[in-house]
Amino acid sequence: MKNKNIYKIAIILGTRAELIKTFPVMLELDKQKIPYYFIHTGQHNLKDLCETFGVKKPDISLSKEHLGSSKFNSKELRAITWNLGLLFKIKRELSKLPNLKYVIYHGDTMTTFTAALASSKLFNPFKKYKNIHLEAGLRSWNIREPFPEEISRRVAGRFSDILLAPSKVSGDNLKKLNKDVYVVGNTVVDSAVRALKIGKKNKTKILSKDKFALITVHRHENLKSKERLSKIVDILSSLTIPSFFAMHDNTEAKLKEFGLYEKLMKNKNIKIMPSMDYPSFICQMEKCSLIVCDGGSMQEESLIFGTPCVVLRMATERQEGLETNFQFLSKLDVEGTKAKIREYLSKDFKVEKFKNPYGNPGVSKKVVEILR
Repeated sequence: MKNKNIYKIAIILGTRAELIKTFPVMLELDKQKIPYYFIHTGQHNLKDLCETFGVKKPDISLSKEHLGSSKFNSKELRAITWNLGLLFKIKRELSKLPNLKYVIYHGDTMTTFTAALASSKLFNPFKKYKNIHLEAGLRSWNIREPFPEEISRRVAGRFSDILLAPSKVSGDNLKKLNKDVYVVGNTVVDSAVRALKIGKKNKTKILSKDKFALITVHRHENLKSKERLSKIVDILSSLTIPSFFAMHDNTEAKLKEFGLYEKLMKNKNIKIMPSMDYPSFICQMEKCSLIVCDGGSMQEESLIFGTPCVVLRMATERQEGLETNFQFLSKLDVEGTKAKIREYLSKDFKVEKFKNPYGNPGVSKKVVEILR
C-alpha cells in the first residue's frame, strides 16, 4: 500500500453514475501524474466500471458493495442508518490523509450528501483542505421532484467550499451562496465521447437497423406511485417503433406489484433490453431515434447526440435542454406526451441547431487545472 502522505486529493464515490461522470477527471489526474485517494462508499458495485474505463480500483470501500440496481430499494430507515454510519467512516478516513488539499464528490446521491457533510467545516472545524462539489448548482426548485436528490445537492452546495457548475444556469443558481463557483461544463461530455470510442472499438452491436427508442424508468417518486406509474405505462404503450427498456430490478418489482407489467408487455414493440455496460449503451444512444426516461444523465446525453428526449417527470433540474426543440418535460400529461412522441418520430421532424449548454470535450482538464 502506498504511503498516504502522498495524497493531496481524495475522491469519494458511491454509485455507478458518479463514477461514469468522474472517471475522465481521474484519467486526467493520472495523465498529469497527480496521485489521488479513491474512497468508495459501497452504494453500488464499481469494479467492472473501473476496469472498463481504465481507472484504479478504490483504495478503500467503506461498506459491502451491492450487486443490484439499488442498495436500498426505497427502504428509507435502512438508508438513513447507512448514511449516519458512513458519515463518520468518511470523516475518519480523511483524517488519515495528513497532506490532503482537496476532497471531491459528485452529483446528488446519498453518497454526495454524506461526503459533503463529512468533509465540511461543520464536522471538521479545523480542517485545512477544501471540499469540492462536482456538478454543482442543478436545481428543480422542488424538494419532492426529484427526491431525495434535490435535497442532496442543496446540502452539498451549502457545505462545500468550491462549487464546479456544469452550465451557466447552474452557476447562476449558486450566486447567493457566496462560495467559490467555477462554471466548467459537464464532465459527462468527456464520459460519453470516451465511452463511445470504447464501444465502437469493442464493435458493439446496435439493437435495431431501423428507428428505435431507448427507455429507462427508475425515479423513486414515479415507482412509489401507482397513479404515476400507470400514466407512464399508458404513454409507453403508445410507442410504434422497436423500443428497448433498460429495466432496473426495483422497476420490474413495482410494475408487477401494481399489476402493470403485463399491460406494458402487451405492446409487442417493447422489449426488455439485456444488461449493457456504459460504452455499449452509449453506442445505442448515438443511433436511437428517441429517448424516453425519467433520469437525469440521459437528458444530458440526449444533448450530446442531438437525440429527441421525452422526460417522464413533473420537474427537471436540467432545464437547459428544454430550450431546444427536442427535449420535452411530460409532467405526465398522457395525451400531450403521446402527441410529442408522434411529433418526434414523424419524418418531418428535424433537430434545430443548438449549442450544448454543458460544453465541449475537455471539461475534465479544466477541473484538474482548477485543482492545480
